[in-house]
Amino acid sequence: MSEIVEHEVTAPWEGVLLEPAAGSGAGVLVLAGSSGRVDRERARLLAQQGLVALAIRWFGGPGQPAGICEIPLETFVAGVDLLRSRGVERVGVLGVSKGAEAALLTAVHEPLVDVVVAVSPTALVWCNVGPGPDGRRHPYRSSWTWRGRPLSFVPMDDSWRPAETDGPVSVRGWYDLSESTFDQRLDAAAIPVEKARADVLLVAGGDDAMWPSLPHAERLAARRRAAGTTVRLVTRPDAGHRPRFPGEDPAEASQTFLYGGTPHADASLGELAWAPVIDALNPPPARPVAGQ
Repeated sequence: MSEIVEHEVTAPWEGVLLEPAAGSGAGVLVLAGSSGRVDRERARLLAQQGLVALAIRWFGGPGQPAGICEIPLETFVAGVDLLRSRGVERVGVLGVSKGAEAALLTAVHEPLVDVVVAVSPTALVWCNVGPGPDGRRHPYRSSWTWRGRPLSFVPMDDSWRPAETDGPVSVRGWYDLSESTFDQRLDAAAIPVEKARADVLLVAGGDDAMWPSLPHAERLAARRRAAGTTVRLVTRPDAGHRPRFPGEDPAEASQTFLYGGTPHADASLGELAWAPVIDALNPPPARPVAGQ
């Protein structure tokens, strides 16, 4: 296991930078989901595999919106730039859920991203989750901006009601209904993942109860293949929204949401995806020079 040097980061966002003492030419920006938190555990795990890992708080911190509302994609480009400044030659972005949405969009708009690992992704740009800088949740606005302009998005249909009457709820049906209600907005809100120069690895469970990440991952993969660009999809039918990689603790149960899957299935999908994740994030082996 590599010796890791940890640096606390305070600007332009809160974060932690973990560097193998031996150095590395490969690095990864780690994005949590709708918590926006600094995912130290996952970053440390990746650093132990010889990667320079940077985990950042991408909303909810000082000077940031309280919710996922019109977050500038430049937030993540700054993370790519920081990794490049540390000598990283192959930059990856690994995100889960809303973090996967951000990772894919960053790669579409920033050609310096070499690889995206999108865990429990969406194929669409969605509306805000929580309040924007004005403190308001409505009217719905885009989750993201690029160069000051909001990206086209799909709103939520607030007529939806959960099937569960007590305890945590599954909101997957809310996303399904919203896609149906606002079907005329889907094309404009589709993430044009085929435009990304980056390699793309998708990880999704078929029992995701938060949103339909496997059908969306299949849509993303289809767009890449139709354009003749590379993609890999790793899936397991019984896993939920929160796959866990080897060495990570099981995700804590929520009193608010159902995420689908089981601890065993989520860990199994994470284990299945782990080698592809590490292979994707590391530089490809150098080709032998002819005649040598």
